[in-house]
Amino acid sequence: MTRWTTAALLTALALTGLTGLTACSENDSPSSVASKVASAASRAGDAVASATAEAGKRFDDIKNGVDAKDDVRLGSLSTASDGRTTVAVTAANSAGSAKSFAVQVDFTDGTGKLLDAVVVTVADVPAGGTGKGTARSTHDLPGNAGDVRAKVSRAVRY
Repeated sequence: MTRWTTAALLTALALTGLTGLTACSENDSPSSVASKVASAASRAGDAVASATAEAGKRFDDIKNGVDAKDDVRLGSLSTASDGRTTVAVTAANSAGSAKSFAVQVDFTDGTGKLLDAVVVTVADVPAGGTGKGTARSTHDLPGNAGDVRAKVSRAVRY
């Protein structure tokens, strides 16, 4: 197996969390390995599309929300014991009454490629106060927390 094919296979495994492709036999041809990699990459793309669609649905359900992206801050990324990437979310409520926040956090790689998208609800933040939540990736992300970035894609106060 060539070095490029091995690297591509390992990347696909990291993206999808698959373990069934970890062993290659001498009977694997370059085309069969490439087919396995393409299939795994397709499933990884489907997972990101699904997470993004789910995030969109959550925001569609919010009525009379106000853009609050500037009122939300993210902490440092870490990797939980289950392998998922997490980041602390802090929402500051400048309204005159208690409000909740829906925050979409996008996890990307170093090049900006979207790896995952999640929506966190920070509920019942008191007027003039802050509330905290944690964004947790929906699947294991490739690399380690140093290779992954997080950004607030959208935030709504309601």
